[in-house]
Amino acid sequence: MRLILDLARGMLSRRRRQTLVSVLGVALGVAFFIAIASLMRGFQTYFIQQVIDVQPHIVIKDETRRPLPQAAELALADGAVQINGVKPRDRPRGIRAAGDKIAVLEAIPGAAVAPILTGPVLLRYGSRDVSINVTGIEPARYRRVANLEKDMLQGRLEDLRSAANGLIIGDALAVRLGVQMGDSVIAVSPRGVALQMKIVGIFHTGLVSLDQSAGYTLLKVNQTLQDRPNVVNQILLRLADVTRAEPLAREIEDRFGDRTESWEEQNRNILTVFVIQNAIMYSVTGAILLVAAFGIYNIISTVVFEKTRDIAILKSLGFTERDVQVLFLVQGVIAGLLGAALGCLIGQLMIEGLGQVRFRTETPAGNDRFLLAQDWRIFAVASFFAVASAAIAAVIPARRAARLDPVQIVRGAA
Repeated sequence: MRLILDLARGMLSRRRRQTLVSVLGVALGVAFFIAIASLMRGFQTYFIQQVIDVQPHIVIKDETRRPLPQAAELALADGAVQINGVKPRDRPRGIRAAGDKIAVLEAIPGAAVAPILTGPVLLRYGSRDVSINVTGIEPARYRRVANLEKDMLQGRLEDLRSAANGLIIGDALAVRLGVQMGDSVIAVSPRGVALQMKIVGIFHTGLVSLDQSAGYTLLKVNQTLQDRPNVVNQILLRLADVTRAEPLAREIEDRFGDRTESWEEQNRNILTVFVIQNAIMYSVTGAILLVAAFGIYNIISTVVFEKTRDIAILKSLGFTERDVQVLFLVQGVIAGLLGAALGCLIGQLMIEGLGQVRFRTETPAGNDRFLLAQDWRIFAVASFFAVASAAIAAVIPARRAARLDPVQIVRGAA
């Protein structure tokens, strides 16, 4: 094998210019793959972390995923039954037996549970009215399922207990209303209940939908405001392992019957966009590597054409068809390895360069630069594709070289 490696290295070194062009083609493909993948992965990872950080991992709602079956459907399960014009059943909203379900959920290892009550409210301050969605929480429980407290600009969750009818709102909502810490607003619910509430906290999450139209108060206060005593309409769960969210949500829904959504289901449309982005990325960078593979195919085909007499001599010296095939296949692998190594270096330099770019405008999330992910798996995948494409490109000329008949070559030369 050492002799084959020496012969392969010698054949490549005699065609330095063509070998350099092929290696650079592979290197550029690998470098662009690494840079684009780092950009894509960095943005996707940042987004998912933001979603996981702000939202609970599982939400149990006071509704069913499918309407309850009608009596005719139950009586004629195997019959051709079609029911139209069924009006929704008027039933009290809220999760039934919420206390028992919370006790069951808290027994799950690594799970934190918090009941909440959400509802629309009209906030009135002076002559300005703004509609928001108010969430009633228990601060001790809620801080275990959501990281709202780390986004607080002023005040704390516990301050909800320090004032009668305390309210925490987003900074964008505070600007819309024109209120500051300590100001009092009038909150009016659809049931006609009106309460005077005091601003005890202001937060900033970077998500416009929350900062402009969300508020938090004590669970008991919101139950009074919504005229729904002792009622909760959502149960939030946060898990130690986020990958368990989807299967656990299905188990909970099968057991309780309430609609249960994981964070993947709630953000499925955006996650689908990520799949499309990855497909585009792999297609573009794969095309670059394919062009580089044609360069390797061209150089090895040229070497086979120029080295026909050398191949005949090698076979006359005892080299088998397999040895000759391995000889030219090794040349493609060497070119791929050199290109992958050089591409990883260029890719790292591109990442460092992109990391120095700054934008003049700050994004809502507070970043003014590219979001890059430096993951060794990106380098490994790029290198694997580079070496694999180089090896595949070398297969056809290597097989052609192995099938050459040394007798015919010598006769032709004579």
